[in-house]
Amino acid sequence: MAFRNRVDAGRRLADQLMFLQGQDVVVLGLPRGGVPVAFQVASALHAPLDVIVVRKLGVPFQPELGMGAVAEGGVRVINDQVVRMADISTTELSAVAERESGAVVQRADVLRRGRPAVPLQGRIAVVVDDGMATGSTARAACRAAKARGAERVILAVPVASPEAVADLSHEAEVVCLQTPHDLWAVGQWYRDFSQTSDHEVVELLEKAAQAGPGDRSSHQAGAPLVETTSSVDIDTGNVTLQGDLTMPDDPAGIVVFAHGSGSSRHSPRNRFVAARLNQARLATLLFDLLTVSEEADRRNVFDIELLAGRLVEATAWVRDHPDTDRLPIGYFGASTGAAAALWAAAQPGTEIAAVVSRGGRPDLAGSRLGLVRAPTLLIVGGSDTEVLRLNRDAQSRLACENRLAVVPGATHLFEEPGTLGEASDLARSWFLDHLHGTQRPAA
Repeated sequence: MAFRNRVDAGRRLADQLMFLQGQDVVVLGLPRGGVPVAFQVASALHAPLDVIVVRKLGVPFQPELGMGAVAEGGVRVINDQVVRMADISTTELSAVAERESGAVVQRADVLRRGRPAVPLQGRIAVVVDDGMATGSTARAACRAAKARGAERVILAVPVASPEAVADLSHEAEVVCLQTPHDLWAVGQWYRDFSQTSDHEVVELLEKAAQAGPGDRSSHQAGAPLVETTSSVDIDTGNVTLQGDLTMPDDPAGIVVFAHGSGSSRHSPRNRFVAARLNQARLATLLFDLLTVSEEADRRNVFDIELLAGRLVEATAWVRDHPDTDRLPIGYFGASTGAAAALWAAAQPGTEIAAVVSRGGRPDLAGSRLGLVRAPTLLIVGGSDTEVLRLNRDAQSRLACENRLAVVPGATHLFEEPGTLGEASDLARSWFLDHLHGTQRPAA
């Protein structure tokens, strides 16, 4: 599905980044084409907009062939394979890098019109471009953001090659709407991919600066703002787990997330779902089921009983927290996290009001499935055939109120346009139906 233009791509990308709303975010567009996309993201998040200037290092005798990139702050990324293939000497490479580094400084000054760069120290940097084929410029931009002190770096693009996404995931959290296997040029995924001028970039930066991060006039109508997001420590007795608690005004309940194998509380997909729930006045808790050292042992990642135990501990923490102690609790699990959610929901005393599984493996909960009493929604992609079969089998073993919802065209990760939004809406409706009016009495 092609994007109409960069504005359309930016708005769609902003929808996927709403989990960042209310946090200390700076949006950084890569000039020139990335800035119109970034402007839409910054407007939706009410975040400051800036550029992060990167220049490709072209092979001297074939400038269109990139052998690396340089970015603000003296960051340099070299593609050693291209350098070897083109037989570029150290002297030649240094000369090109020095020339382009000077151009970076000049372009940054021209585009910012003398304004200082927006500070990144201790903040979340969202690096935005209009697409990513190889990722060399994006890599340099992410490293530049880290060098300037960003606490967390998210790379957000409307379209990218699967190889670039996999490669860049080691540099930053990657949010990408489409990953076509036949991406030979970013422009093929836009109906209008006309060139962005320096004048347009300057205008967008000035417009964003005049509006300021507190100007909410460009926010999508009807989207209530999250009141607070705070980092929390969940003490299980043996280890301390890191979490993010988001509390909207007068919440109707709280949903505790259990992420899948190889993921964490920073999962872009879970945070997208959480943002949708927050907008419906549901609090959310995303937390790491394992410590960093525990994740190093892959056996822990698939130890459903261990993960379920952590979820039970987090549930006890919610019940003891003064802001959440009276709220009905739901579980949202993805992949192996869905099995942990169902296992924990079957634990006597957890009193879970509802469970939702997205692309989950409920079959891994085994004999515990028959003990679950919480109303359970299983959401599966229509193109995720094997997991769909496993969910149908697991559903037959549930004795509680349950439903299997199939999202047409979705694969396991719900990467296809619109599919994650549809899954989020299904989850939101299920939680609102089953958490509403079930507040726990005061102690």
